[in-house]
Amino acid sequence: MNKSLRKIGLGLALSFFTVGASQAAEDPLKVALDGTFAPHAMPKMSGGVEGFNVDFANEIGRRLGRKMDITAAQWSGLLPGMQAGTYDFLVAPTTVTEERTKNILFTEGYLNTDFQFVIKKGAAKANSLEDFKGKTIAVNKGSAYDKWARNLAGEMGWKVESYGTNTDAVQAVTAGRAYANVAGNTVIAWAAKKNPTIELSYRHSTGKVFAVPFRKDDVAMRNKVENAIECMKLDGTLAELSVKWFGVAPRPGDAAVSAYEGYGVPGMQGHQSGAHALTCK
Repeated sequence: MNKSLRKIGLGLALSFFTVGASQAAEDPLKVALDGTFAPHAMPKMSGGVEGFNVDFANEIGRRLGRKMDITAAQWSGLLPGMQAGTYDFLVAPTTVTEERTKNILFTEGYLNTDFQFVIKKGAAKANSLEDFKGKTIAVNKGSAYDKWARNLAGEMGWKVESYGTNTDAVQAVTAGRAYANVAGNTVIAWAAKKNPTIELSYRHSTGKVFAVPFRKDDVAMRNKVENAIECMKLDGTLAELSVKWFGVAPRPGDAAVSAYEGYGVPGMQGHQSGAHALTCK
């Protein structure tokens, strides 16, 4: 083969390599969430899903320079699907627990997952759990909040009434059958945003957070996504999404506005200590 032909062949090979690398760089990230968990993700009238975590996922993709292929599926199949390689990671709100960190790698938290009360608009304010003593508390039957409220009934002296849905529990408050309803802080904020007859009351800290889960061996991608999340905290993007979807701004010290040391949730398995530089887009 003469030199000209060799140059042409080499040029074609480099061209194909460049195109291939470019296409690989543009491959969408396959992520998933529960499309029925409002206001984190819920069906749109025009099709598809919308919500806090949909916007959150797309913003991560924008900052990574990657398109996001978002699948809405049942919660029960999300973690097994990720572990099987169907999804690169999940963008569903996932609470970090010690048990989960044995098998899953997490970013740092991006939202607090606390218990919050709503009361009828204009009702007496409450600033602590003690302010609910002797009151009737409405809860969604069988939920974590139902169990929590019943476990504290003896200590707090409140009466717990369970309803088939949290919407029914909120209705009990507006109808005067219960003084307050307790549920997750983001979901309850969404309910208060939509219903002008109720207002947010005391928020009880659990110390837990929502974070983005990955397979245990996917440390590099976890760290890239966490960098994007930290930038979203520092430039106010997560605070803006909180106001948009929950109707409330994060408090100082909340996970949505606090960047933490290292990668992952401090004090949990999978946490990687050490400072890291951020380049925010």
